[in-house]
Amino acid sequence: MTETSDKNNQEALWYVIHTYSGYENRVKATLEMIIENRGLQDMIQEVLVPVETVLEIKDGKRRTFERKIYPGYVLVKMILTDDIWYIVRNTRGVTGFVGPSSTNPVPLTDDELGMMGLDSDWEPVMDYEVGDEVRIINGPLEGFDGKVDEINIDKKKVTVTVSMFGRETPVELELTQVIRQP
Repeated sequence: MTETSDKNNQEALWYVIHTYSGYENRVKATLEMIIENRGLQDMIQEVLVPVETVLEIKDGKRRTFERKIYPGYVLVKMILTDDIWYIVRNTRGVTGFVGPSSTNPVPLTDDELGMMGLDSDWEPVMDYEVGDEVRIINGPLEGFDGKVDEINIDKKKVTVTVSMFGRETPVELELTQVIRQP
């Protein structure tokens, strides 16, 4: 790691930090408090614990709750310097940075950012087009086959017609949830 004297010329990148299980929100809150107290808003720009909303039906009652997408991990958008590395690494609950070496963290690539839905110029690689037969590889309909009806690059969505219970049903999916059938 190198300390750069002109911090304004550096770009903030996303890094992944590993935490003790169940400490993700505490680590986020602690980092946000440190950022506020030390005035590090320019250096550590965002701290995220990615969650998804899940619907559960139990005993006939509907309940929604948030579930961590990556348990044990926190995403941090920051300008990495020796001081910032030290602050983040020594935050209570943090076990280290994700990468080949905890002392030399590697930022997430544009492909990884795009797949996670974070800000990036990433464009998904699509090997299919309207009319192609595809297989759903992720989500509740994983394993289903269908036909591409529409592709919306701006929203990063694809509409696929899937046969369910003998009926043709259009389903909107993420571009990365389907692959072309050979």
